[in-house]
Amino acid sequence: MTSSKNNALYWHKENQAVVCDLCPRRCVLRDGQRGFCFVRKNQDGVLVSDAYGRCCGLSIDPIEKKPLYHFYPGSNILSFGTAGCNMGCMFCQNWHLSKAKSLREMSYEVTPKEIAKLAKKHNCRSVAFTYNDPIIFIEYAIETAKECKKLGIKTVAVTAGYIEEKPRKDFFEFIDAVNVDLKAFSEDFYKKNCLASLKPVLDTLLYIKQKTDVWLEITNLLIPGENDSQEEIITLVDWIADNLGLDVPLHLSAFYPSYKFMDKPKTPSEILKRARKMALVKDLRYVYTGNITDKEGGNTYCPGCGNTIIDREYFQLARTSIKDSCCKSCGYEIAGQF
Repeated sequence: MTSSKNNALYWHKENQAVVCDLCPRRCVLRDGQRGFCFVRKNQDGVLVSDAYGRCCGLSIDPIEKKPLYHFYPGSNILSFGTAGCNMGCMFCQNWHLSKAKSLREMSYEVTPKEIAKLAKKHNCRSVAFTYNDPIIFIEYAIETAKECKKLGIKTVAVTAGYIEEKPRKDFFEFIDAVNVDLKAFSEDFYKKNCLASLKPVLDTLLYIKQKTDVWLEITNLLIPGENDSQEEIITLVDWIADNLGLDVPLHLSAFYPSYKFMDKPKTPSEILKRARKMALVKDLRYVYTGNITDKEGGNTYCPGCGNTIIDREYFQLARTSIKDSCCKSCGYEIAGQF
């Protein structure tokens, strides 16, 4: 599958408009109109992507910052994104990028080949499509992933998973690991606070787990009074356990006031610690807390013997006790890629 620069994939014509088939929004665009994501538009009867080759930020991070705790922990990752997003989250932590309306002014040109070469030059084991949702720059991400694979570099997606079936299959063919941001476990929450729907996200999670070899981790941002009830957390954890298995790492992350949720309080650490214990009681094997100082919630423990096998200091590894993907103490095989 290839695409010409700026020409978008996943669309069809309908009367005098083009319909974008990339995500469940199915935006119907007249000539000159842009989709919900802002970067995909109808230009003279053809769907084009203004995001292709337009990078907003390049940085080298510890892979734990994505967060990915079971995919080559301790390695460096080259992160980049573009502007725009197909989600409408009222609590967006990167709203200055996801809601940007001046792509040309805030971005610069970087080719897929240049990104791969930069990752190689700076000894990054992988490249992350992040900051905004890579689904909206799928053509750019796929071409970059192809260039990365030529140089032996892994690719990581940080995404909300709001994508249709055909592009989903094409996208994850080129991805090695993913962290899916599961905003909540409520259709009402998605409709009210994300202007979206939960079901397509669950479909993406099921597809990744059942149809691919992509390493999967999940993040759930807990917002006080919105999605942090014990009932909802238990429902979310039960669904993960029943449908994805006990080995999928779950990151429970603290919310900080942002964008249109400036009036909401930050998440108390006690809520995250309580949610983590609830998930562990339900037998999820790897549950973490994020955006707070919590030594216990940041370490990785062996499900076999209970020993600490990855000791973390914030996003840095202080000590590991894994050999050939197994606990050095008891030999239990740890889920992930090490």
